[in-house]
Amino acid sequence: MPDTKNMSNALNNLQPAAVWQYFGELMNIPRPSKHEEKVSAYLQEFGHKLGLETLADEVGNVLIRKPASPGYENAPGVCLQAHMDMVCEKNGDKDFDFLTQPIQSYIENGWLIGDGTTLGADDGIGVAAAMAILADNRIQHGPLECLFTVDEETGLTGAANLRTDWLQSSILLNFDDEDEGEYCIGCAGGIDTTVAINYTTRPVPAGESSYRVSVSGLTGGHSGDDINRGRGCAIKILNRILWNATEHCKIGLARIDGGNLRNAIAREAWADIVVAHDLEDDFKKMVNDFAEHIKFEFRSTEPNLQIELLPISEPPCLIDRPTQYNLLNALFACAHGVLAMSREIENFVETSTNLASVKMDDRQIHIATSQRSSVESAKHAAAQKIEATFRMIGAHVTHSDGYPGWTPNPESKVLKVGVETYKRMFGHDPIVRAIHAGLECGLIGEKYPHMDMISYGPTLRGVHAPGEKIEIKTVEMFWNLTCEILRNLK
Repeated sequence: MPDTKNMSNALNNLQPAAVWQYFGELMNIPRPSKHEEKVSAYLQEFGHKLGLETLADEVGNVLIRKPASPGYENAPGVCLQAHMDMVCEKNGDKDFDFLTQPIQSYIENGWLIGDGTTLGADDGIGVAAAMAILADNRIQHGPLECLFTVDEETGLTGAANLRTDWLQSSILLNFDDEDEGEYCIGCAGGIDTTVAINYTTRPVPAGESSYRVSVSGLTGGHSGDDINRGRGCAIKILNRILWNATEHCKIGLARIDGGNLRNAIAREAWADIVVAHDLEDDFKKMVNDFAEHIKFEFRSTEPNLQIELLPISEPPCLIDRPTQYNLLNALFACAHGVLAMSREIENFVETSTNLASVKMDDRQIHIATSQRSSVESAKHAAAQKIEATFRMIGAHVTHSDGYPGWTPNPESKVLKVGVETYKRMFGHDPIVRAIHAGLECGLIGEKYPHMDMISYGPTLRGVHAPGEKIEIKTVEMFWNLTCEILRNLK
């Protein structure tokens, strides 16, 4: 069991000290998406204590301005941008409340790792770096703005509601990339498609045995960056079991639950079912056989996959049979994963869809999905594909407003400075690419069309999933690179 005690002291021994100090403070502040009140207040207090112009808008975004360093008064204005919210995912056996408890972490093999939860390095490390630059008067830079946005993870609300008269900078450095040694210059747009299915209940027949079927141990991950890695979707795996069990063992479905966040690949799912006594042995054998087959299918990408069958108390009622039939067929048909690869960029996902969650209340089954594409028309076609699937069973389907992609600009001036600076500092060229994930740059660029933007950061792994981690040495590289870029933007 990792030792998470005295972690603040351990962070203070890391370099650069100021970045880790602020990151440690952020780990102690609850900041789930849509619950950023405390971290927004913390950032405003931070700005005021430094004597800097500090603003907050109606949705909770915070903007802190710092005057140019001596000799840099005529340099272009630069905005450092990061989002203050974090994805809140935890393992099923982890007793943790993201609204009240500080994030627990440990250091292992050069990584800082979330202990059974997400770490919040996405994008807490970007916030911490921007704070450290604001607090350090030794760094040379032009007129500086630091924009801290809310609700990036569940709707990009902060960037979507950003006022068009707020930013004065002509350059934006976004700190939300997850691979040291690369610059991102474009991203996919996205849209959410949600489904509501009405159902009625029926009584549990006599002579039935009750079980919970669960799928767990999956890696999960980011529904954009990780969608092409062949990872399992717990909902899809569970649904295959339920579909076959309905066909061959006439099970009744009482409840189904899987996944959590729209932008995370579902790691866990479960269903409560009943099966007639005379078919019980067949059902158990079917589940056990299926577990062997599915573990073989995912042997290289999901080595910790678990499929379990446990007896439970009889459920109070079952979903009506027509809805059970329609639901399981629609979930089986529902697309999940990569829909198209780019024809222009090698090994780049163009369009994808994520079956994110299935939840129930007393009257409806709710299904959340998200679609991404670097081609606007393909994004909407992917959403319509999901809509058509669930329309066939009479479900109610809605789409979010979505958000635009960020069109790459290979001729970007700040990109040229960034590439030259990186090569001079580290002795080799950085990678320049677009990503399939959504970034706030698309929305900011829509409001500030002449803004010259790049995105970069230290190395993170497993974002949006428990055990999220950040490579410690790359934080110092990221910090030194940013300071040097600011010095060179003159």
